[in-house]
Amino acid sequence: MSDERTAINDMDDTSLYDFRYDESDTDFYKVRKGLDEEVVRRISEEKNDPDWVRDLRFRSLEIFNGMKEPDWGPDIHDLDVQKIVHYVKPKTEMAARWEDVPQDIKDTFEKLGIPEAERKSLAGVGAQYDSEVVYHNVKDEVARQGVVYTDMESALHGEYGEMVHEYFMKIIPPTDHKFAALHGAVWSGGSFVYVPKGVKVSVPLQSYFRLNAAGAGQFEHTLIIVDEGADVHFIEGCSAPKYNVANLHAGCVELIVKKNAHLRYSTIENWSKNMYNLNSKRAVVEENGKMEWVSGSFGSHISYLYPTTILKGDRSISEFTGITFSGKGQNLDTGARMIHIGKHTSSVISSKSISKSGGLNTYRSSIVVNKSAEHAKVSVNCDSLMLDSESRSDTIPAMNIMTDDCDVGHEARIGRISNKAIFYLMSRGLPEDEARSLIVSGFANPVRKELPLEYAVEMNNLIKLEMKGTM
Repeated sequence: MSDERTAINDMDDTSLYDFRYDESDTDFYKVRKGLDEEVVRRISEEKNDPDWVRDLRFRSLEIFNGMKEPDWGPDIHDLDVQKIVHYVKPKTEMAARWEDVPQDIKDTFEKLGIPEAERKSLAGVGAQYDSEVVYHNVKDEVARQGVVYTDMESALHGEYGEMVHEYFMKIIPPTDHKFAALHGAVWSGGSFVYVPKGVKVSVPLQSYFRLNAAGAGQFEHTLIIVDEGADVHFIEGCSAPKYNVANLHAGCVELIVKKNAHLRYSTIENWSKNMYNLNSKRAVVEENGKMEWVSGSFGSHISYLYPTTILKGDRSISEFTGITFSGKGQNLDTGARMIHIGKHTSSVISSKSISKSGGLNTYRSSIVVNKSAEHAKVSVNCDSLMLDSESRSDTIPAMNIMTDDCDVGHEARIGRISNKAIFYLMSRGLPEDEARSLIVSGFANPVRKELPLEYAVEMNNLIKLEMKGTM
């Protein structure tokens, strides 16, 4: 994270969006491993990229090849991108009607509750399968409000192309770190959301990402622009089946929260435990805007996940609430970053982690309060719960405070389940396993209560499966 922090510290308000910093058959993509100019060229041709996107891809590839791996986070030297398939095209085109999605893909998503959740409580749904969006739909009443919710490539080639050009990989540039550069070279799919001025979307939008191919990567790009005074909740779900080869997820999420606007971004990740999850997420919040992150991470072999908020505008606010559960063979390096630029800005980080069966959890945060951020307020709280003597939990906070006129606090607690608490619950008739699950469930409650009911239930079920060791 030190590379990112240096780039952010060098910014000022005016530079926020200007960082320094044969085989023609589509089956080619299903078997061609590795990363080189030919792979990038073929992806660009498949996508019919505008010139600026094609140029961005090749510039990103050059940056990737010349950049070292991050010096923060778990060791990933055993990840070989030359063994990864960077583009896997499903044998279908994107559908606006669920009935038009191929049956095998429908079966996969329906097991995950899609589109049942859409019918119950969502304003719109997007579903990505491997490298392409296979389904996208938004309810008529939401569309009539002027809300745009579509796949990234339709936005890029349609009437919102200029808006995409303005923001795409400006908040997270390819120079940010090695896997941001990889994303810039091979990105595919993802969602574009634009909420017009003053529009309040009363029910959430959702995108779901399924990486189904063994030994493949998924590199979706999500861009959300919430205009002045608007309000929206976006939910992201991720999953993949387990294989005995490495899979890679290096998506990118860029969020723009305009003056007086509000965005809540909720994530439930249930990647398989052969997944390297090297995702990048960042928001820019303008005057009086508010950004909320709600994050539940329950899978992957290794994770780098640090949602970042740049509090650019005066009186802008950000809150992060997250939980991570690591089990056997997992090394999850997660946390959050808050960059204060405007006056009277405030941020709150509340992070919880659970580890069992030798799982490794690292909480890594970065707080930057610039000289301009007078009267900033920061509160950081991280709690870690270890369920056995094999597991490990570390806390690595970093704070760079450049003004005396601010209020910054940090609290961290690391502990184990109390034997007295277990004994008490067992004395009331609960079996030991249920007693442990109940305590863990209570520990996770601050995150669960921030989610819509259906997703709170899903998170609760994931915790129970992790406790039983069946995931």
